Amino acid sequence: MKPDSPPGPPPGPKMPAARQKLLDAALRVVRTKGYAATTVDELCAAAGVAKGSFFHHFKSKEALAVAAADYWSETTDAFFAAGPYHRHADPLDRLLGYIDFRRSILIGQVPQFTCLVGTMVQEVYDSSPEIRAACDASISNHAAKIETDIAAAMKQRGLSPDWTAQSLALHTQAVLQGAFILAKAKNSAAAAAASVDHLRRYVEFLFQPTTTTKKGTTT
Repeated sequence: MKPDSPPGPPPGPKMPAARQKLLDAALRVVRTKGYAATTVDELCAAAGVAKGSFFHHFKSKEALAVAAADYWSETTDAFFAAGPYHRHADPLDRLLGYIDFRRSILIGQVPQFTCLVGTMVQEVYDSSPEIRAACDASISNHAAKIETDIAAAMKQRGLSPDWTAQSLALHTQAVLQGAFILAKAKNSAAAAAASVDHLRRYVEFLFQPTTTTKKGTTT
């Protein structure tokens, strides 16, 4: 099956239909228009629900955004948990496979592959502490899953560098979010894909074994 952007809600307890429709609409509309430009009326229209139903489930657009960030995390967690890179026995192969998988899903129109929480936090990091915290949790929790493989790869190869598994895991997310910005600026996935390619080469370089030359220097 061709890879695609996160495919909808994960399995779990069924939420009220109107609430789920609004969250699904938020994932689509906010990634397309941005948080500030998205109105409650547009979300209701996209979800096919009445405005009264919106305020039954969410006290404000900000409250919906916080819930949408959590919903995004649940959805993408399920999507990446099923990624083929988990089949590799070597943790470095899993890490590189993860990067390859991220590149493979840069398909379709820009809003289809960009990140909801990255989009929102760029707009409201200073004006909405609640949304910022929800976006931070989403990005950081995803990075923590990558961190596990990075730490295992470091241990397996006997690396003791001056960087940490956590810092590299967060760096992968910084590159990906920056790649999404380039894709938006150029209205093309090509620039994003090139950035992900550079990320892969950088990770390969970090895990290359060092060798000692005749003069005693390392390479």
